[in-house]
Amino acid sequence: MKRTYKYRCYPSPEQAEQLNRTFGCVRKVYNLALDARTRAWSVDRQSTTYVQTSAWLTEWKRTDELAFLNEVSSVPLQQALRHLQAAFAAFWDQRSRYPRFKSKRRSRASAEYTRSAFRWRNRQLTLAKMDAPLAIVWSRPLPEGAQLSTVTVSRDAAGRWFVALLVEDPTIKTLSPVDSAVGVDAGITSLVTLSTGEKVTNPRHERADRRKLAKAQRELSHKAKDSRNRAKARLKVARIHARIADRRRDLLHKLSTRLVRENQTVVIEDLSVRSMLRNQSLARVISDAAWSGLRSMIEYKAAWYGRQVITVDRWYPSSKTCSTCGQINTSMPLSVRSWTCSGCCTTHDRDINAAKNILAAGLAER
Repeated sequence: MKRTYKYRCYPSPEQAEQLNRTFGCVRKVYNLALDARTRAWSVDRQSTTYVQTSAWLTEWKRTDELAFLNEVSSVPLQQALRHLQAAFAAFWDQRSRYPRFKSKRRSRASAEYTRSAFRWRNRQLTLAKMDAPLAIVWSRPLPEGAQLSTVTVSRDAAGRWFVALLVEDPTIKTLSPVDSAVGVDAGITSLVTLSTGEKVTNPRHERADRRKLAKAQRELSHKAKDSRNRAKARLKVARIHARIADRRRDLLHKLSTRLVRENQTVVIEDLSVRSMLRNQSLARVISDAAWSGLRSMIEYKAAWYGRQVITVDRWYPSSKTCSTCGQINTSMPLSVRSWTCSGCCTTHDRDINAAKNILAAGLAER
């Protein structure tokens, strides 16, 4: 099974300059191809394929205006065209919106290299157009005898460099079956509530650093545009955001791994987080909870280890239904955290009751 291992790397000034130039060329080719494909369809009603955009790239390189594209490896440029093709395929399948142009300030700075564009020898990685290997911090070992198929180098807004190695991982094996199943109810006060009665507290990482972040953002707003002090202040803000994201991601990985390892079946709600973010009073805390990220981790880890994930319809009244007798209440405001069923006189904790109902509904669909 393929798996990505991500590490910090520290390129030399020459390597950093080459990578930054590659990032810019990748972004330029992506935007040129997107513009050309859009015009071809809007003017001539002609659909365009990856093969045609690849031919355009060859023509662009021969012009004086875009001759700088020859200064970087051609593989990341071809991969950018493949990514654009994948974006259009997702748009045609109605899985995403129409592809958007990449921005120097807002888009992810990255370049993808396939096997023909790097050399992997004696645990040293050398990219195309470079004479020396990258300095990588091996925070965890690669699987024994792993062969790299794709290398992605990226730089985040905080100025940190990363290298992601895609390998065939033979260490991922199906876990032994267990009899347990769990229902998961996502929340705000508790990040998740399990049908077993356990509540995982939401640490609210963004709130913990909110004061520090607000101060850094105020300082940034006072700096002159395009000045060095503004660049330093922007980097300070980016580092605070990176710290928040790193701690959030670490918690989600640990929680999702535990849920998948301990249970054969995990039942979750099919929440529309994008629609819920329209609630301005809750948008900040919902974003900080990162429910979509948790669901994604649970799903791919379940596929790794041979577990089952069941999603329950988002309109299922899990909070309003009594998990004991099945009676459904007409309304249940968010302010009500515990309630007593009028049918069986059972007192319920709102979140635990919802988790139990989610589990029962998921097992009924199996």
